[in-house]
Amino acid sequence: MRYQKQYQNWADDREGFWANEADRLDWQTPPQKIFESNATGDRWYVDGVMNTCFNCVDRHVAAGHGDRIAFIHDSPITDSKTEISYAALLERVELVAAMMVDKGVSTGDRVIIYMPMIVETAIAALACARLGAIHSIVFGGFAAAELATRIDDAKPKLILAASCGLEPGRIVDYKPLLDGAIDLAAHKPDACLIWQRPQQTAPLIEGRDFHWQDLEAAARAVDNRAPCVPVAATDPLYILYTSGTTGIPKGVVRDNGGHLVALSWAMENIYDIGADEVFWSASDFGWVVGHSFILYAPLAVGATSVIFEGKPIGTPNAGAFWRVISEHKVKALFTAPTAFRAIKKEDPKGKLVEAYDMSAFKMLYLAGERVDPDTINWAEAALGVPVIDNWWQTETGWPICANPVGIELLPIKKGSPSLAMPGYELAVLDEGGNPLEANKTGAIAIKLPMPPGCLPGLWQNKEGFEAAYLADYPGYYKTGDAGFIDEDGYLYVMSRTDDIINVAGHRLSTGAMEEVLAAHADIAECAVLGVNDPIKGEVPLGLLVLNDGVNRPDGEIIAEAVQLVRDEIGPVAAFKLAMRVARLPKTRSGKILRGTIRKIANGEDWQMPATIDDPIILDEITDGLKNLGFAQGA
Repeated sequence: MRYQKQYQNWADDREGFWANEADRLDWQTPPQKIFESNATGDRWYVDGVMNTCFNCVDRHVAAGHGDRIAFIHDSPITDSKTEISYAALLERVELVAAMMVDKGVSTGDRVIIYMPMIVETAIAALACARLGAIHSIVFGGFAAAELATRIDDAKPKLILAASCGLEPGRIVDYKPLLDGAIDLAAHKPDACLIWQRPQQTAPLIEGRDFHWQDLEAAARAVDNRAPCVPVAATDPLYILYTSGTTGIPKGVVRDNGGHLVALSWAMENIYDIGADEVFWSASDFGWVVGHSFILYAPLAVGATSVIFEGKPIGTPNAGAFWRVISEHKVKALFTAPTAFRAIKKEDPKGKLVEAYDMSAFKMLYLAGERVDPDTINWAEAALGVPVIDNWWQTETGWPICANPVGIELLPIKKGSPSLAMPGYELAVLDEGGNPLEANKTGAIAIKLPMPPGCLPGLWQNKEGFEAAYLADYPGYYKTGDAGFIDEDGYLYVMSRTDDIINVAGHRLSTGAMEEVLAAHADIAECAVLGVNDPIKGEVPLGLLVLNDGVNRPDGEIIAEAVQLVRDEIGPVAAFKLAMRVARLPKTRSGKILRGTIRKIANGEDWQMPATIDDPIILDEITDGLKNLGFAQGA
């Protein structure tokens, strides 16, 4: 197998493997010291000097490829589609970087980007990279208190924001949220540059706020352009704050050199995308997927990336994804399983696909949550292409496990993200940190050191980094996920470690139960979580969302669901509690908020998650839980 040869090449000479892969980039000073472990942590390409923006934009233009399309912006909400070439992108990034320099930004300064899914968000990030400034993209529309905590942690010199964001049927006014966050924060930025969207302009505070378009036009009028600033490969490129409901958010740091080497390797070898090909990652810039696979990875290889301002359903219907793929000749789509569950719920037979020319489409990649086999089966039947699961985290920045289509398409095992990629040596550990044998469920860990592209630490929080990821299993990085590795080396990620429930002494995976329930013909999606029980300690509770058009009695479907789990997993699962819900509470990236539901069910104190997509859903869930006799203390 070609994959096995590549993996073995890495295993035999880990530094040599990544030394060769460094040739993917243009370096001002090529690295000689490939890896070093010291008091600051494990670092790759220690003495290398380069610039991420140069490698993503400038070098393609210099090579004569300026006419290639860098980004396609598709917004069904504004009914607009625009393209920007690499040459035009370079010009705008040079001008915006010059605007930032004029406001005092220099290498090492932090810049918060608080913007929606528009091209200017990418331009802002690339302009930071051009200057060696460290960007931190925060979801546009994020609550003022949450934005304030990020302002105080990152201490930005500058904030780039848009006047508003757009959701189906409504305008989200960003400026009051931004002003509120700055009022709350102890740290005050020197200035805010506001991109005024025509749907709603924002009033500017004199002396602090500046009109982005005016500044960019002024820079263009005098040809004020900022050159690339060479930085160390180990210098930070960005800070990405992980979602959390309490405490100080964790600022995941990404370096420059190792990050772009790893993403370039992944685009070619995992996603099979090269220059001039169209890749669409249907995510948000605020998530790691947006950073890695909307912004940096496609540009690093000279591909075209789609920026989509819309939803899988409702803009205008469940055929929105197929329209984008057809119109822009998308070769591969990367998205979250929850998007396909939403589409499947509205179009169970997949009929809307038939209206579009999908001939350019070759591959669907899913990540973000466990992919149940039923969702894979539906997508395969509807689209007629391989459906590839892959598993990774904000902290790693690129896939840990995947099916490396660019090397070879390995046998697909539904429910598994396949095999570990070069750079990652996996182990499944018991509670004492001892490796488990094949097919035994435990904590998934990665043997240190982590490969290029993974976080070297948390922003100014070395102790927090070690406590969160390194302390529990010495010599390993703790992923926080639970699962098992089968006899062929395929990984199965069953749940987060805190979603392993203890039912009368039996450790059971809620993910395994969800997989069984999702196979029911009437169930569109589901969530299973452990709730307190005075006899068994914990018992599983299922929340079931049904397909549109299902008119059977709830009790009948619930009885069938209970029997399914009993048949497939056994009486030991003690699965007897389930309820129908209209929808599940999720983050903006589609992750189901199981931990919050569990707290509500158990009557524990809980906080509204900062990343929740629609807070009203939790009221619906609470009412349903009370009807079942739960949530009485909430």
